[in-house]
Amino acid sequence: MSLLKLSFLAVLFLSTLLLCSADVHHYEFFVREKNFTKLCNTTTLLVVNDTYPGPEIRVHRGDTVYVNVHNQGNYGFTIHWHGVKQPRNPWSDGPEFITQCPIQPGTNFTYQVILSDEIGTLWWHAHSDWTRGSVQGAFVILPAKYETYPFPRPDADQTIILQSWYNGDYKQIIDEALATGTNPRQPDAYAINGNLGDTYGCPNDTIFRMQVNYGSTYLLRIINAAMNEQKFFSITNHTLTLVAQDASYVKRFSTNYILINPGQTMDVLVVANQNAGQYYMATRPFSDAAFRPVNFVTTGIFEYTNSAGGLNASLITLPVINDTSAVNSFISRIRNTRVPQNPRLNVPANSRINRRVYISIATNNLPCTGSQCIGPDRLAASLNNVSFVLPRTDILQAYYNRSISGVYTEDFPLNPPEFYDFTGNLTTLNRQANAGTRAVVLNYGDAVEIVLQATQLGAGGSHPIHLHGFSFYWVGTGTGNFNNQTDPRTFNLVDPPLINTVHVPGRGWVAVRFIANNPGVWFMHCHLERHSSWGMDTVFIVRNGTSPRTSMLPPPPGMPRCT
Repeated sequence: MSLLKLSFLAVLFLSTLLLCSADVHHYEFFVREKNFTKLCNTTTLLVVNDTYPGPEIRVHRGDTVYVNVHNQGNYGFTIHWHGVKQPRNPWSDGPEFITQCPIQPGTNFTYQVILSDEIGTLWWHAHSDWTRGSVQGAFVILPAKYETYPFPRPDADQTIILQSWYNGDYKQIIDEALATGTNPRQPDAYAINGNLGDTYGCPNDTIFRMQVNYGSTYLLRIINAAMNEQKFFSITNHTLTLVAQDASYVKRFSTNYILINPGQTMDVLVVANQNAGQYYMATRPFSDAAFRPVNFVTTGIFEYTNSAGGLNASLITLPVINDTSAVNSFISRIRNTRVPQNPRLNVPANSRINRRVYISIATNNLPCTGSQCIGPDRLAASLNNVSFVLPRTDILQAYYNRSISGVYTEDFPLNPPEFYDFTGNLTTLNRQANAGTRAVVLNYGDAVEIVLQATQLGAGGSHPIHLHGFSFYWVGTGTGNFNNQTDPRTFNLVDPPLINTVHVPGRGWVAVRFIANNPGVWFMHCHLERHSSWGMDTVFIVRNGTSPRTSMLPPPPGMPRCT
């Protein structure tokens, strides 16, 4: 029997087991204001169940999760289940004014989170304004009951959430920046699992400690929940082995550090094989843009049981903030792995692609019209020079009810409106964008290729682009301007990673491919939150197929209403 047939039978067998063993879970989220004291300062944050980060959801592959969200705060918000495909169920995907209206204060809404082939680590977060800065938590998907890891079973696992900390209300920070047309202020610190570590000078700040036993192997579930910061992460004197990204297994490789973008998740093995002691885990930002985040190093402790002695800050080993070589070296090693636990490799072939979208990414200007404006223009961002404007009713309802007039249009440009030297010197180019709510419409079953082109318009730099409703194959990357004649020859169609958030390099491009087999309305946006707030977003609408099984589910009862 051929390897291809064996692989197909393995996937079929796994799918049968998942259907037979799937469970249903119920969670209650109470979202309200709570005071937290960090940096010797007390701040009021909107959080879930009084914790920062919020409660961890831990289930098995193929399960269904119901989360009843009670808004006990002062303003509306939504929650998104980042990386969960939600097959045929965009109603519970969560982005505000894309698939639902916000959950208003004093009301509740129950999300139905439908898992399919995701495995490993994902996360959940608010998807309204900047509320995800404090409304966030891990979403751990364990192997199904009859399934194993494709590597030796770890002795334990530990979630590591990398965060941005502000002394202030996250929503107020972005509201003020949008009103004045200026950059939102920088964070006051970075955090690991809500702890600021020992580098900021406040004696009352806590440091995250992970207790380990000599000789044991640990699976770290690393989530970058930072607002605008790509992050390096390492553990002093210890080797990390990457095994999964964005809830899909990858070919294992060892490294001294990882680079993880906002929105991304990575599963990493680490063996506690050093002399008993206390070792720093550390994180700092990476940036290749003209506007850089504050270069704080935040620490945690990887602590052996019964160890004694102090720590040596000089032992922290992280690439410097602008080390693009370190970034490229790490990212270039990530490859898909053909194990039965992964979805069957289904990369659309060149001959099959029937929808190509070429998108230029930029930061721009738009006229500033409010009374608080600092100047005549405000900062904006765009995809193909369209700066996305959120409507005041959600796009999914408008699409489902066929009442799109005044909500959105179906004419997002499939190519940049103007071709220029995207990665050259653009200081004299007109930075004005066009505001609009424009969507891309796909037919069910389309084989889609998206090329994302970074530009030097504005601050330039790299971007983490996230697509809801799908995982896609990252098939290519390069420097300079994409060449549609020569660059496709370099595409990796053999073992491309299956991910949901892709790193678009500064002065470069990436290409991704997927099959449009999930009907619904799906948001695509930059996961640098200030860029998304400025309009670096668009929407992909996938039409229903020809059967009930290839069509959207009907809306659930009690969908929030727009006020």
